[in-house]
Parts: sequence; structure tokens; C-alpha cells
Amino acid sequence: MSDHRQARRALSGISFVKMTGSGNDFVFFDGRQVDASRLTSPEVIRAICSRHNGIGADGIVILEPVSASQQASANNSIQARIRYFNSDGTPADLCGNATLCSAVMSVELGLAHPDGMGLETPSGRISSRVFDGVPEIELQPVTQIVANLEIDRGPGERRIGYTIAGIPHVVILCENADAIDVVVRGPYLRHHPATGPEGANVNWVSPLADGSWRYRTFERGVEGETLACGTGAVATAILIATWELTSSPVRILSSSGRDLEVRLERVGGAWHPTLRGEGRVVFRGQIGDLGTDS
Repeated sequence: MSDHRQARRALSGISFVKMTGSGNDFVFFDGRQVDASRLTSPEVIRAICSRHNGIGADGIVILEPVSASQQASANNSIQARIRYFNSDGTPADLCGNATLCSAVMSVELGLAHPDGMGLETPSGRISSRVFDGVPEIELQPVTQIVANLEIDRGPGERRIGYTIAGIPHVVILCENADAIDVVVRGPYLRHHPATGPEGANVNWVSPLADGSWRYRTFERGVEGETLACGTGAVATAILIATWELTSSPVRILSSSGRDLEVRLERVGGAWHPTLRGEGRVVFRGQIGDLGTDS
């Protein structure tokens, strides 16, 4: 039996919760109940996230408590730690929808209070709250913004900008986001040299008649289109506000048909974004057999 097969079989019986944030879906694990080292190899993550042979998800989240001594050193401002991994096994500094879901799950697991919590991520502390079951998060201030990125525009694309909202994002204003061939255009832009050595998520946005905006995202680490992207919604709102095309709050329609709301405050040269959206438990279970080697 291969080492990979043994690692997958060793997960049998581990409990998980499947959650979704506007169609951006994740497998959650309670870090108090499982040794995280059993979950974080790329091969195991890919097996868990497989849509056909696994549970199926855009990524996995391990929620870990913060010790009393760690809370004290952080002035009691952090109650839980998020470890997020994309479906290809790569770690990510931040995922907006995973953080919205984490706020809900942190309350359910007794790690935090719904009225206010601090969630630790590699991109920094995220202030969060859950009101009537709906989570919202305050992201770190966004200062790195390029209003006009030097990339050739494709058909129907009007402007291209770039920002880092926890992670890098390209944002493209277009005539009709639903008409974009994301599968073809996405990989080219995701790896474009102008986005840096690690590339970026790519978001297309177009206006809707009711004053809201439609967006689609090609997400790195998933290497395909996802139904929603929380940091992508934030990046999109920041760029269209920078282009003076909208004002706060910004309502953005995802490919799942669900809205994300971004509130923006400009302080000096920084945007201070708050993201409000969905964090919903889909089902709970235990891992069985994640399949055989191909």
C-alpha cells in the first residue's frame, strides 16, 4: 500500500462539517479533535476536496483555539486561528468566504462570542461578528491599489486594475461578466507577469440595472472558476470605487445567485473594507474511504 493511500485511510472516522459561503464551499475540521498534520499534506487535501471521489470543496479549514497565554499576548483580541488550504493543497493567507464561515463555526464550537471575535489569519487579525446568523468581517486596510494595470484588454473588457485584499486580485470592468470565457481568459491573466511571481485571482465585473454589480472569479489554488470569492468581492468593490463608479455599500451578485455586501471607508490612502455574506452549514459527517490511487 502506498504512503499516500495509507495517509488517506488514516483519516477514516474523522468528523467534519461542510460549509458554504455563497457557493464557495469548504470542509471544516475542529483543530481540538484532530492532529492538523494528518490533514495538511497536498495529496490528502486534494483527496478531501475531490468533487467525485472525496467530500468535494474549494478548500479545507482547520479551526484552532488560541491558548490563554496567546490571548494575553494579543490583549485578548484573538479567539481562534484559521488555517486555510486551497483544493490543490496550497496554503492561502486569506479566504474571505472561508473567514465568514469560520466566524459562524467559531461560535458553534464555543471558541468565540457572536457579538465580536478576533480571528487570526496569516494575513493578520480579522475582526468578526455574527448577527442573526449572518457573519461579517473587517479586513485589514487595503493600500496597494493599481487603478490601471498594463495588461492588454480582451473583447468587452474596459478597464483592468489590481489590488491586494489579503491576497492579490486582478479586477476587470467589462460590458457583461456573464459573456466572458473565464476558462480561456482566466489562466492567462492569473499567471500574467504583471501580477507578480505567485499570480493572482482574476475578477470580471459589470453593472446591473438595479445599481448592484455582477462578478465572476477565476481563483488561484482552485485553478478554475468558483461560484463566489469573498476577497474577490472586496477587491472588486475597491476598484470600482477607485474608478468612481460606485459608493458604499456595494452589493455584488455571485455566480451562485447570492449577494455579498462590501462596505468601504476611505481613510487617507487606505480602504477599510467590511464584508457581509453567507456562512451556512450544509452537512456534517465522518470521513470514510477517500478512494484508491490512480
